[in-house]
Amino acid sequence: MERFKKESLSQQEIKRLEELSRLCKGDILTMTTLANSGHPGGAISSLDIYLTVFSYANISPSKIDDPERDKIIISHGHTSAAVYSVLGRLGFFDIDMAISTFRLCGSIFEGHIVRKVPGVEWGTGNLGQGLSAGCGFALSDKIHKRESYTFVIMSDGEQTKGQVGEARRFATKYNLSNLTVIIDYNRLQISGDIEKVMPCKICENYKADGWEVMEADGHNFEQLYQKIRESLKIDKPVCIIAHTVMGKGISFMENQPKYHGKPLSEEEYKKAMEELGLSPSLLDKYRKLREKKWNYPERKFYFSPEIEKGKPIIYSSGEKTDNRSAFGKALLDLAKLNAKNTEYPIIVFDCDLASSVKTDLFQKEFPDRFFQVGVQEHNAATIAGASSVNGVVSFFADFGVFGVDETYNQQRLNDQNFTNLKLICTHLGIDVGEDGKTHQCIDYIGVLRNLYGFKIIIPADPNQTDRVIRYIVDKPGNWFVGMGRSKTEVILKENGEIFFDENYKFEYGKADLIREGKDGYIITMGCMVQRAIKIYEELKKEGIIIGILNFSCPTVVDEEMIEKAISTNFIITYEDHNVDTGLGCTVGMYLLEKGYKGKFFRFGIKDYGGSGKPDDLFEKMGINWKNIYKFILEKRR
Repeated sequence: MERFKKESLSQQEIKRLEELSRLCKGDILTMTTLANSGHPGGAISSLDIYLTVFSYANISPSKIDDPERDKIIISHGHTSAAVYSVLGRLGFFDIDMAISTFRLCGSIFEGHIVRKVPGVEWGTGNLGQGLSAGCGFALSDKIHKRESYTFVIMSDGEQTKGQVGEARRFATKYNLSNLTVIIDYNRLQISGDIEKVMPCKICENYKADGWEVMEADGHNFEQLYQKIRESLKIDKPVCIIAHTVMGKGISFMENQPKYHGKPLSEEEYKKAMEELGLSPSLLDKYRKLREKKWNYPERKFYFSPEIEKGKPIIYSSGEKTDNRSAFGKALLDLAKLNAKNTEYPIIVFDCDLASSVKTDLFQKEFPDRFFQVGVQEHNAATIAGASSVNGVVSFFADFGVFGVDETYNQQRLNDQNFTNLKLICTHLGIDVGEDGKTHQCIDYIGVLRNLYGFKIIIPADPNQTDRVIRYIVDKPGNWFVGMGRSKTEVILKENGEIFFDENYKFEYGKADLIREGKDGYIITMGCMVQRAIKIYEELKKEGIIIGILNFSCPTVVDEEMIEKAISTNFIITYEDHNVDTGLGCTVGMYLLEKGYKGKFFRFGIKDYGGSGKPDDLFEKMGINWKNIYKFILEKRR
């Protein structure tokens, strides 16, 4: 099936679309009234756009997993009733199932669209992210040299969001000529007229950022079809402003902002259905069907690249380097080994920090697979996530305060969309030093533990960092690898041999026994492991043997390893992180649930830091190795 291949729509096709529009309006009103919630006004406003795009794009029920399909991104997910109605009427699933279980607990037909629904490419609801997602799909299709096209359908109100501007600029910079945006321009949002809520020069903004801009009647199928068809021939991103009417076709709903998010009463429903020439008794039919147990379609999201991982880079004893450099070298090595992998190419996104996060090595060797997004972290996070579900291995590297704290909502939506993002964040903790508190990310575990699909890894030294990067590169789901800024000593065994040597294999959730203990254990991670070793050595001189466990996966408890610590009845957690939301929280909850009766102490960050050398900041916070040494000495004597 070719997209928009006919020169014009026949009268028969127009009549078919008009009849579908009438039926879909009935579906929208029925499901929102049945659920007694939803957004009927906006759904009807966007309806004819959806009917046109889904009917003539290269997409069908048999192509929902075809890499060559066109991608249709609905940015304003609250118009879900219209999306479900159109997809159901076009055969993607049973329309009765969608209507009867709309917004019902356990149903895939949620109030805002989700990716589990066949035909839905990206789950949305938080406005302003759809264009970034569209850029991710369009970009990855270009990398693969596919003939696919991406359509992003948006609301007018969300055009005021900053991330939309970020995405516009990215699309122009990388000439995403396989991308068309269609804006439902009904001039209304929840609080009323868009110009009164927040003025926005939509047309001028797109033009200023280098887009081609067109206008069309969003309820005139032939005119809308022609504008979309024309957009496909233009060698640049195109924006079509589709003039629409909220509640189009129902007299008392038209141009009434109250129906943006307010369902009809049953009396209003009957009146509206009569105007549409449809039976109000449909509501009774679907009330009964709402009690039925439905078998929802199951969608599986695949990510199984074959990646050559090569041999690990070994950092020798006495060699001091930072983990971020080890990441950069491992990434480059993987890219070289897989340079001819056209099925799952490795790509990297950066936000003006390549030399700091060490992706500049990759950039020099693979400039065509390196995407400089500039100071646009929200946009970068969404593009990186969206591209990761479309046949690429996607790395996004940034400072922790930007890649986690600033973009939490974007990562949350990535997680809900089953992305396969490799999020690498440097400059974590007060180890950042002189940059000061604004750049010291001390809450990344606490933030990311709220996202059910993100796995967190904090390697202890360059050798473990190298193994971790090679481990995650072909793993499905979202992976966060974090590290500080400072150079880190290579972790050694007690006999002086390299701990994470060529025989070491990283396993997610597995803790590392750095030192055996009998008088207690320090459970730690990242840059604090080397400090814990110093504590161990000094206490050993006093005849106190405190073991060390490296919990590089700080939200997972290795039960076999922690039993060693429990048996000593003396456990300390030690971290460069907020003491109440990080590793200490993980271990403390586990011990409490297990009924642990021994001594347990948490050491971590208790306040924002400041500027200074990392060791000076650790001393100021009371978590330098000498303070922990003195504390243990006092407690264990």
